[in-house]
Formats: sequence, structure tokens, C-alpha cells
Amino acid sequence: MDFIDLKTQQKRIREKIDERIRTVLSHGQYIMGPEVKELEDKLAQFVGVKHAIGCASGTDALLLSLMAFQIGPGDAVFTTPFTFVATAEAIALLGATPIFVDIDPVTYNIDPVHLEAAIAAVSQKNRKIYPLPRNCNVSQLSARAVVVVDLFGLPAYYHQIEPLARKEGLVLIEDAAQSFGAECFGRKACSFGHIACTSFFPAKPLGGYGDGGMCFTDDDHLVHILRSLRVHGQGTDRYEHIRLGINARLDTLQAAILLAKFEIFPEEIEMRQMVAARYLASLAGSRLTLPHIPAHFKSAWAQFSVLAENSSHRREIQDYLASQGIPTAIHYPLPLHLQAAFSYLGYERGDFPVAEDVATRIFSLPMHPYLTDAEQKKIGTAPIFY
Repeated sequence: MDFIDLKTQQKRIREKIDERIRTVLSHGQYIMGPEVKELEDKLAQFVGVKHAIGCASGTDALLLSLMAFQIGPGDAVFTTPFTFVATAEAIALLGATPIFVDIDPVTYNIDPVHLEAAIAAVSQKNRKIYPLPRNCNVSQLSARAVVVVDLFGLPAYYHQIEPLARKEGLVLIEDAAQSFGAECFGRKACSFGHIACTSFFPAKPLGGYGDGGMCFTDDDHLVHILRSLRVHGQGTDRYEHIRLGINARLDTLQAAILLAKFEIFPEEIEMRQMVAARYLASLAGSRLTLPHIPAHFKSAWAQFSVLAENSSHRREIQDYLASQGIPTAIHYPLPLHLQAAFSYLGYERGDFPVAEDVATRIFSLPMHPYLTDAEQKKIGTAPIFY
């Protein structure tokens, strides 16, 4: 059994993928070829925003978004500690300070109530209001931006976070690396905030056969900055540079592959809903804490992640499932505030208890559109769950 089955998907669309690749090989425009613009236009229309800017990875999408607002030293950028390292890494690489905010215990996304407290703590220079980095001079920090993650495919509480960001005058960036195709109150993921970012890493709901990413915005000014930043800060021609940028172009071959895969993407999102529904029904009486999708939300189901009762229960479950040929994964075993890369901030265990607790109990079951009913019955009836 595969944790993520890309082989079945490829068999289904192999002819279209080969045709798309042959077209690129024929025209030879391997960098910023016409397929990149075609993909940008189609995905912008799908999301319901004016502009999409293809780039080299989801990490680059985050980096470009922060660079577009000149985020840097002295800026406090709020985000979750329960995510992949790229989210906070992009903040730190620019010299800004990641300010971690605990997660909601039901959705595992950033908690808007805690976010408001963290913003107040930075604005009032008061660690008593909310845990702040112990090794940073808080008096020199200014609340500047929020990077919100749509974990496991479920959009965050943007109906609460967007008004909060507006009230506080903060830049809002949506990290939709896992949620392309999801919805929140009728709006598609990648349509929230000033800029939204997604990833085309192969394991994502819409994944390529290598790295890739995209930024989305409705802002006519920002789109020009983003397009410049992704090609070394280029101006009107390739040898005029009006700002410092990076090399963050989306390869034409990856765009071509994504165009072929996007043709079946809306159907695959619905297939993911059916797979998730079967899981929820079959595991309803288990000892696991199952995913919760709030009313008016639709997940892209990048992962089907559940909570065991404790860490030893998780280890017992994973060992048993492995013996039955059922793969599992842990996303994420150690929150970012406890990782060595962020030790310079001076956070301590206990600062974000919800994230720390979830990290000790969470694990993910196989999840992809082509998971069969028989495979799910084998998983759902495993006696270790009951």
C-alpha cells in the first residue's frame, strides 16, 4: 500500500503529460516558456484572483511574498510553530523575527485568540501578555506581518484573522502549500490575505514531478514586484535590476506537467472528499481523535491526520500498521520553537502547550484520491484502533 499513490495518477494522464513535455522540447523555451503563463492564468481563474506568479518552490513563494513587503530586521512576523520549517525559515532568512502563536486544538491551525494576544504582547512590549522570544529585545520589534498556514489542507479561520490583521495594520500572507483546492466560506484557498502561496511539491494535492510554487494576489502593484523579485529584481530588461531579488522561476517543464495534472484536479479534490468520508465513517468508534472540518469549510485533504491517546499509543499503532503493510507518517514530531534552528529565539518547552501536545500524538494515514475501498477497510478495521 502506498502512502501517496502517484503511479496510478500518472497512468491515467500519461499521454497528456508526454504530449505536454514533447511540446516544450519542441519549442525549447525551458525558462519562462508559454506554459508558465498558461498555468498562471488557469490557476488564477480557478482560485478567483487577478494574478498568479509561478516560482521555483513553495518556500520561494513565501520568501518572495515577504520580500515584496520588505520584511526584515526589526519586524515581528507571527506564525504557527506547528508546520513545516519553511514557513518560519523564510521569515528568519530575511532577518525578521518569527513570533510563534499556539494552535487551535481542533483544527491545528493558528488560534485567532492567541494571535490577538501575541500581537498585543509585541505592540505593548509585554511578555506577560503572551510568550515572546526570550533572547530578543522586544522593545526593538514592530508587529509587521502574519503568515497563516492552512495545515493538512484545511484553511485557517480567515473570517476572524483577516479583520484582525486589518485592524492591526498587518501584512497577511496565506501559506496554502497544503490547501490548494480547499475552501472557506465559499472562497478558495489562495485567495486570502495580501498574498497567498502554494507549493507544487509532488506530494501536494496539485503536485508536479519536482519542485514548484506559486504566489497569488489581487494587487496590481504587488504583482509587478513579485515578477521582478523572482528574476533577480529585473526591471524592463534582463540586464536592468531595480531591486535585489532571487532566482525563483518556475521551470517550463514543471508548468507543462502541472497543466496536464490540473485537468483532472477538480475531480481529484472530490475523490479526496470521498476517501476522507470513508475514513471518518470507518474510524468513528475508534480511540483516535479524528479530523474536524468546521461548517462552511472544505479541506483539500493533503493529509488525513489523527491523534492517538499519547505517544506510546501512537508508537504502538504505527508498529502494528507497519507489520500489516500499512504506511504512516508523523507531521510534525517537534514544533518549530523547540527545533535547534530556532533555539536562538529562546523559546522554551511549555510556551505553546497545544502544539507540543499535538506533536506527541499526531500521525497520518495513507491519503490520496486513488485509495481503494478495500484498502481503507483494511486500515479502518485494524484492531489496534479499538
